[in-house]
Order: sequence, then C-alpha cells, then structure tokens
Amino acid sequence: MSKKDGAPTEKLFGSKTRTKLLDLFFSNTNKSYYVREITRVIEEQINSVRRELLNLESIGIIKNETYDNKVYYSANLKHPFAHPLMEIFSKKIDTSKDKDVHKSSWDEYIRPVKKYLQALLITNRLPGQDGIDMLIIGDDSTKKLTRWAEIVEKRQGKPMNYAILTKDDFAYRKSVRDRFVLDIFEMEISEIVDPEKIIKE
Repeated sequence: MSKKDGAPTEKLFGSKTRTKLLDLFFSNTNKSYYVREITRVIEEQINSVRRELLNLESIGIIKNETYDNKVYYSANLKHPFAHPLMEIFSKKIDTSKDKDVHKSSWDEYIRPVKKYLQALLITNRLPGQDGIDMLIIGDDSTKKLTRWAEIVEKRQGKPMNYAILTKDDFAYRKSVRDRFVLDIFEMEISEIVDPEKIIKE
C-alpha cells in the first residue's frame, strides 16, 4: 500500500494500525503471523497491534491458530468481506477467466521451481486437523520440489504437512475418487496455482 493510497484508506477503516493489519493479512492470505512479528512488519506499537487484532477477531475478519505455544493470526477467507478486502489490499489480482483465483506471494515462491512444478494447492489446515497444508503436483525426480517444500516451511515459520504427486498420479487418484484427494478438497483452500488446469479439470 503506497503512501498516496494510505490516507483515504485509513479514513475508510478508521485506524492506521487497523489498515496496516488488513493490508498485511489480505495481501498475504497464505501466511500467518504472531504478534511480535506483526509489530516488526507493520512498524506499530505492540499495544496498538493487540487492540486491533482483538477488534478484527471479534468481527471474524481474522482468525488465530496456536503452534508451539505461539498464537498466529491470519485472514479468515470464509468471512463474507474476505474477497472485497483482497481486492482492496492485494498487490496482484488474477485478471484471467478464473476470477476467484487470487495471485499472491506464492507466485514469487514458485519461481525457483517453475520448471518442475505443474500445480500447487494450499489449505488452511487448523492445528490438530488431519490433512495437508500443501499439495504439490510436478516432477520431483531430482528432489528439487522436496527441497523447495522444506524452504517454504522455514519461510512460513511453522510446521507444514505436504504431499508431492506426479501429474499422472494425481489424475488417477482423482479419477478413482481416492480418499486422500477427496479429503483435501473438503478442507478450506486458500490458494491454487494451476496454470494447466490440472486441479480444476
């Protein structure tokens, strides 16, 4: 969010800290943050951040999850205002025919493995919930995708469950209604990178 856009947006949302938080969460919908990390990123005082987090959580705009005794906050993509907020704060919106696909920093993440990665699905798995955080579809014969997934896990700052399938394996599992694949689609999905329409076909 540029300085030029900042003042009108602050007037709309009533608080500079609240505006920064909404910008953080809804331009990075695939990420979650703990309080002290948030204060560093948006450069606001911790008391102000805590107050606005409580306000946003009370109306359901954001949600929290606990990992390793730390509370992480993220955008609640099930909230009816989620997509309007993504349109306001997101840096990158997909203008293709699939209007519901939101481009985010995952586009930057996948750049090093674009040659090997054919599709990617990210879920919002809750602590203690069965399932995976990332479904990676592509060629992992060189283990580049495995190493990339480990790097992503470190960047996210929390444990992540992931599975890597070849395009053919995924297509077969989907065709026979494999329980593993069906369970993934029953989870809350936050991101899909699917240029070849492998997941949606």
